[in-house]
Order: sequence, then structure tokens, then C-alpha cells
Amino acid sequence: MINRGAVIVLPRKPYLDWAAGLDDSGIVPTDDDEQTVFLIPNYDDDADGWRILKSCWDVIFDEQLLGWHTDESAWPQNRTFAMFREWFDVKFHSVVEDLCDYEIEEEDAFDDDDE
Repeated sequence: MINRGAVIVLPRKPYLDWAAGLDDSGIVPTDDDEQTVFLIPNYDDDADGWRILKSCWDVIFDEQLLGWHTDESAWPQNRTFAMFREWFDVKFHSVVEDLCDYEIEEEDAFDDDDE
């Protein structure tokens, strides 16, 4: 077990509507698509998890928006924690097991060197 908790956010109707309204390709996210797992400091209970989430919700919101549309001018303005809660369901996971025998390394998802 590692000294991290995890949070997964699942898109709700406002996010899905926003994504669907960006173009008319017919390609839209669904609420059962694979979701990103965000590691957070370990926590004791859901109240503690929410306290931690209040300090990083904006990063998660931005990552979710960026994952669908890279033009920040199309992102909703004046985002708040209340809006985050309206746009996403949140699932906390307090036990995270690392089954790998090598260190966790951060990778840039948009690194051109991988091509």
C-alpha cells in the first residue's frame, strides 16, 4: 500500500452537454468512459477527502476540460467548487496498492518525444 488516496471524477450532465455542444461530429463523451485516477494525499475519512479535494478541484476540473477540448477559450468561465460538484460525481478510494516493482514516474501526456 502506498501513502496516497485516489479520487475519480465521473462526468455528469452539464459536462456531457458542454462537450456535446462543442461541435457537430456526433462524438461525445459518455458517463461510462474510462476515467482518470487522481492521486491525492492519504486521508482518514470522506470528510477529510473532501477537504483535500477543495484544495485541488480546479486542477482536476482543468484536466477534465483539457482532456476533451484544448482550446481554453471554449471552457466555461468563472469555475467554482460548486460548479465542479454539479459537473462531476466524485468517488474516493482510501486504499491504493502499488503492485509494480519500480518507482512511479511522471510522464507528460503531450510529450512530442514519444512519436
